[in-house]
Amino acid sequence: MLDRPASSAAADRIAALVQKILAKRGIERALAPEADLGDSGLSSLDMVNLMLAVEAEFGVKIPDADMTPANFRSVARIGALVERVNGE
Repeated sequence: MLDRPASSAAADRIAALVQKILAKRGIERALAPEADLGDSGLSSLDMVNLMLAVEAEFGVKIPDADMTPANFRSVARIGALVERVNGE
């Protein structure tokens, strides 16, 4: 199944969360929406923190079954997940 692209506003909010986590690790870089976040410098612990931050930012509860590395591989995939969970 192909995910539709996240809205620009959602993608911007997710990118800001990722940038904040990367900045804590001393990493400053621009991210393309499809860039692999692991390759960009996020550790597995950073990914867990990102999952929690996304839930808080968007006021959603991501089902455990959707808490997978594949769903958190890029800003675009996270955006699609958030929109799906929100029923948008």
